[in-house]
Amino acid sequence: MRKFTSIVLLILFNWLFHQTALAQNEKTVVVPLPSVDDFSKGNDGWSFGLGFGIEYESAYEGSDEFGFEVQPAGAVQWRNGNDTFYWAGEALGWRGLRSDTWLLEAAIAFDEGREEGDSDDGYLNGLGDQEEGTEIVLQARRALDDNWRNWLISRIVTGDNGNLGLFGIGHRFGVQNDGTGSDLSFVVVFHDSEYANNGFGITAAQSIASGLDETQLSGGLRSFALDYTYRYYLNNNWQIFGEAFYERFSSEIENSPIARSNFEAEVSVGFIYLF
Repeated sequence: MRKFTSIVLLILFNWLFHQTALAQNEKTVVVPLPSVDDFSKGNDGWSFGLGFGIEYESAYEGSDEFGFEVQPAGAVQWRNGNDTFYWAGEALGWRGLRSDTWLLEAAIAFDEGREEGDSDDGYLNGLGDQEEGTEIVLQARRALDDNWRNWLISRIVTGDNGNLGLFGIGHRFGVQNDGTGSDLSFVVVFHDSEYANNGFGITAAQSIASGLDETQLSGGLRSFALDYTYRYYLNNNWQIFGEAFYERFSSEIENSPIARSNFEAEVSVGFIYLF
């Protein structure tokens, strides 16, 4: 009897494992990249994910202060075939798959800016608070092989605070086609002088108020960056995600008095419930 029960349990376990593998290999997302939020589960129409993430990150760009912060996560999405319109946090946008190899995206987003109080140690005192800015984000990914194992990425950000562009390459780990697993991208980032000075420049008035040296930056190379994303379904509704981000600044930014560190970093983990 025990032997029979063991055989039944073994068959049941193998069946469940096989069904899980089939579910993971079924393509239910527009592109199988963990770094692209897709809550549609293969269905057209509305989808909604809501959750939160715990982030450990730099207090501001160039800061050597780190801290924890709880942030909302998720999005409202409407899918029609290979096109998805979404509202995620402070971004409203569209993404679409073309010819199975091009993922195009356009969004309007808001940059929260920087406040003097972001530095607990007072390193931003006298620099004033930066106002929120509106940004237009245009992005394209080009698959280099079948099933989006490797891809090229480019992004242009233009808005109230200047212009930024990045170019790089990405790789997806795992065999899942449902948007779970993990991926890693490496990019080179450029900015114009307006964007550079908005983050790391110091005007004459700010210099007098803060005691920091007046600093004017030129455009050009900003940084090199790595971004790792992980996503996994705990069950049909609950999803766990994680991200690790590292950005190494160029020598010009390092020389700014605002940059007390030559890098920015962030690690986050969170949960999303899919309705």
